[in-house]
Amino acid sequence: MPRFEPRPEIDRVVLYTTPLLAVALTVVAGFFIFLAIGKDPLLTLYHFFISPVRDLYGLSELGVKAAPLILIATGLALGFRANVWNIGAEGQLTMGAIAGGGIALLFWNQEGFWILPLMCLAGIAGGMAYAAIPAFLKTRFGVNEILVSLMLTYVATLFLSVLVYGPWKDPQGFNFPQTRMFSASAQLPIILEYTRLHIGALVALAVAVAAWVIMSHTLIGLQIRTVGQAPRAAAFAGFDRNRTIWACLLASGGLAGLAGLFEVAGPIGQLIPILTPGYGFTAIIVAFLGRLHPIGIIFAGLLMALSYIGGENAQVEVGLPQAVTGVFQGLLLFFLLATDFLTRYRLRRPAAGTSRADARA
Repeated sequence: MPRFEPRPEIDRVVLYTTPLLAVALTVVAGFFIFLAIGKDPLLTLYHFFISPVRDLYGLSELGVKAAPLILIATGLALGFRANVWNIGAEGQLTMGAIAGGGIALLFWNQEGFWILPLMCLAGIAGGMAYAAIPAFLKTRFGVNEILVSLMLTYVATLFLSVLVYGPWKDPQGFNFPQTRMFSASAQLPIILEYTRLHIGALVALAVAVAAWVIMSHTLIGLQIRTVGQAPRAAAFAGFDRNRTIWACLLASGGLAGLAGLFEVAGPIGQLIPILTPGYGFTAIIVAFLGRLHPIGIIFAGLLMALSYIGGENAQVEVGLPQAVTGVFQGLLLFFLLATDFLTRYRLRRPAAGTSRADARA
């Protein structure tokens, strides 16, 4: 019987080009999906991938949506490189938004240059504090961080709902579940006039570049890579695995919290029950599409941001359902995993004349 076996050596060129192949296969699959539901596939793909970024405003929106994805994915990639699987970035994003938004509401009737930096620090602290829960349970009791971080996401979402439906509800908001609008001092500066592109996009790029420097040129990066790739060698070298787990979870949680703060202090301007369309989960795809490399994550974040903008544009122009965005992201993840698997494994056929027992062995 044919079987898959690990390749003796992985071609690095192939490894880094498989994301492009996955994107191409996703577009081809989308072509046939649109054809099957009765839409003009070429026109739909045009409105999905090209039409949204034909002008300066469309390009600026790409930066607005890519910024939180790049921030979160960069933090997640640090953990994934160390085999620390933080799947709850959406919850850490929410807690960061709550912590930073709380500062904005506390000083809602005041102005001052210090309010926004204080909100950013609170957002980072909120995300880190929430990520500290799975870090503690993992290092102290060996509890799986995947399950803990994922389940805490729903707790954070419900906690936000309690606040915006209850004590933080805007008294002048006509009973809508939302807080007061943040003051001008509590909102991110716009860096491109007549658009929504804010300074958070530049921060996201700076964080990705800083992460690349850390992972490639510092002892911390070496420690993270060694713990992930060769745990026994890391222990022999004196690298503390528990300390690495804490560092990776706190870093990813802090960046997710900062991304949440950027959302409420940027495009939204207040706290509402649903802050994002699932950036914390989409960032997992971004991290792997970028091959866990910070620079690759920048391009992957732009591509996934385009899927959000293109999905919204295609709803208006050709009447596609809202679920199409999720379908495209799911297809992209599927093809990415499939091409990655074939990069690392090959199909082996037993030689002619080989007995069944020998082939099974």
